[in-house]
Amino acid sequence: MYRWHPTRGGEKRNYDMVHYGHSNQLRQAKAMGDYLIVGVHTDSEISKHKGPPVFTQEERYKMVRAIKWVDEVVEGAPYVTTLETLDKYNCDFCVHGDDITLTVDGKDTYEEVKKSGRYRECKRTQGVSTTDLVGRMLLMTKAHHSNIDSSDYQEHTDNFGKVINLLYSYLSHYTSFAFFLIDQKGHSPWTGVSQFLQTSQKIIQFASGQEPQPGDTIIYVAGAFDLFHIGHVDFLEVVHKLAEKPYIIVGLHFDQEVNRYKGKNYPIMNVHERTLSVLACRYVSEVVIGAPFAVTKDLLDHFKVDLVCHGKTEIYPDKDGSDPYAEPRRKGILRTVDSGNSLTTDAIVQRIIKNRLLFEARNQKKEAKEIAVIQAMKRQEEEKTKERAQAVL
Repeated sequence: MYRWHPTRGGEKRNYDMVHYGHSNQLRQAKAMGDYLIVGVHTDSEISKHKGPPVFTQEERYKMVRAIKWVDEVVEGAPYVTTLETLDKYNCDFCVHGDDITLTVDGKDTYEEVKKSGRYRECKRTQGVSTTDLVGRMLLMTKAHHSNIDSSDYQEHTDNFGKVINLLYSYLSHYTSFAFFLIDQKGHSPWTGVSQFLQTSQKIIQFASGQEPQPGDTIIYVAGAFDLFHIGHVDFLEVVHKLAEKPYIIVGLHFDQEVNRYKGKNYPIMNVHERTLSVLACRYVSEVVIGAPFAVTKDLLDHFKVDLVCHGKTEIYPDKDGSDPYAEPRRKGILRTVDSGNSLTTDAIVQRIIKNRLLFEARNQKKEAKEIAVIQAMKRQEEEKTKERAQAVL
């Protein structure tokens, strides 16, 4: 949502399993005005229209507040956006991605504001979707890791498309009715699996571009920061409060390094994806992409690090069995930080598996209504195509 004095706009979503695609959408929305208000739905609203959320509403409220382009969060925003809602928060217009959100009755949740001309649209980020991330967790492949070449990646994604149909009743919880548009390879135009391609421009758009200033306390933290979640946010928030003028540098380990100490198919997100997720956090000033596992003297000297922080999670040894934090320990600048949040990426995966049957029950009831909507959309598109062809003649 956006308002005048200055221009204010609004963006409304579930924000369940927030990823860099959501952050990029909020970045685009903020660029359309001066003040961005984000409406986040309650658990009951999401359960009614979509199915049970993975994260609680309190977790989602805080997660969205941590995204640096967000100026204000409306807790418990209605699922259907009305002119009354925009006026209540003095918003000029609302913004949504170029996918479609439906109510439990199969109606466009933005129909009213679209008709009034107070609706704006931004592009979804190619190469990422909640469905893709969930699929990576369930299928346990490593095709998304940054060391996979394009031919191998395509083979894996094609296989993913075949398997994902078997998981349809579960995964469609995350994609509204998009799976009804799956093609022969199992790809959807809204949630299809496409390889994420990192560019320098994308990093620039997400980065703060600010160098450390005199008087700043330079704090270094390192890790995987996989599926950047509320546990990471709570940790970084506590770290941010350790200094009056903190400049937080996050060192992200390469995919192969993360897989070495985490195993299975971790990380769920590759290093390029994790970079954008972390850069979107308001507490982060800089990211070291592919940071060395050991926090060395050279690294500390190069960035002029004043303090190194680590959470209460296990510190994995380096390849040779040595302590990767030996140097900051020796210098007396290592601090263990208790974020008060024990959530881990493993716990998120367990939440998804635990709720699978609930997702299936909800989606079976939605199926008939969603198919009807898809058929109506196809008919409308066919009619438009005929009209354009006749106009040319």
